Amino acid sequence: MFKSKLLIISPIIALAVIFIFSLTLFPSVQPQPKNLPIAIVNEDVGVEFPNQPKMYMGQTIVDMIQKNSKTTTEKNPAVKWVVVKTLVEMQKGLDNQEYYAALVIPKDFSAKQASLRTPTPSSPEVEIFINQGMNIAASTAAGQILNGVVDNMNNNIRTQLLDGFEKQGATLTAKQAAGLATPITKKVTNVNEIGTNSANGNSPVSLFQPLWIASLASAAIIFIAVSKSSITNRKENLIAKIGQIGMGAIVALVVGFGLPWLADGMIGLHIPHYMDTALFLSITSFSFFLMISAVLLWLGIRSIALFALMLFFGAPLLAMAPEMMSPFYRDWVYSWLPMRFMIQGLRELFFFGKGLTWNSPLSTLVWIGVVSMVLILASALKLNSIKDKTQNQKLEG
Repeated sequence: MFKSKLLIISPIIALAVIFIFSLTLFPSVQPQPKNLPIAIVNEDVGVEFPNQPKMYMGQTIVDMIQKNSKTTTEKNPAVKWVVVKTLVEMQKGLDNQEYYAALVIPKDFSAKQASLRTPTPSSPEVEIFINQGMNIAASTAAGQILNGVVDNMNNNIRTQLLDGFEKQGATLTAKQAAGLATPITKKVTNVNEIGTNSANGNSPVSLFQPLWIASLASAAIIFIAVSKSSITNRKENLIAKIGQIGMGAIVALVVGFGLPWLADGMIGLHIPHYMDTALFLSITSFSFFLMISAVLLWLGIRSIALFALMLFFGAPLLAMAPEMMSPFYRDWVYSWLPMRFMIQGLRELFFFGKGLTWNSPLSTLVWIGVVSMVLILASALKLNSIKDKTQNQKLEG
């Protein structure tokens, strides 16, 4: 019994399986943001006092935030602060998915902060913009960071005001006492919103798994069917490959138009721009089908395990922002996943109001499909040459 090699190595196989599948869990265990891009817009025009230079409290706040970020002991700080000049530039960056959030210091920030020392105080208000559609987890983390920054500013200003009043021996008015509770107020605005249902924020990831499995299954079934067909010459082989591509296109249209219809009608996911979404998913499914078919034709049916592993490793990463991954997963796993372009394209359609345009995700998916199609057609020559070689060997024998 124990002479069987398979029985002897079975514990090693079990350990290898545990190791492989544990790797799929590591990315989502206590993810910590690193270099999360957050924009700062400082519109403060300053305030003038008699016989004193003009004071810019907004710039003081920006300098303090940047200084705290640079002096951190971490190699990669949680936030990468990006100073943006105008609100228009900031909004453009949010729409282009450059920032997960933004902090805006208004024009009257210094003037209102100075008024906190007067009998008629007026609390300055800063604005926080949360870019929800970019990534719900990362944008939430960015919002928490900005709320913490404002709370820290309030604590510092409150301490300074109390010290000043104490040195002056002044008696606080009711308005001044109320102003000390929240010296700086904040207004939080969600942009590129995911809607009231938080599940909508992960709808691009939710659509990935059924589409990937459908593309994988159809590619395998059609590959097996074509492989079993009787092919005697190069022309028939090429026609079979063209037919394989044509069947894949039909399957892709069914998947692309059927998946958003089922997701909206049965699951309740909000699918905006149905036609654009269906066409994008059809192109995505066809691209995945061609890629999988090309690999199967060149490496054989056993290579299907590669795409199963891509599903297990890719699914947890697709829901995460790259800034919340470890360097290994971000650089060596996520960057090589073709399905990430599907998620990026769906986010633009669902949350950023962009229609089906020749953008980066769509163009990349199309090129993946084109290269895969060339490899499929080229495999007709490869397989035919192998058959010829086998027949010649039999004749010589």
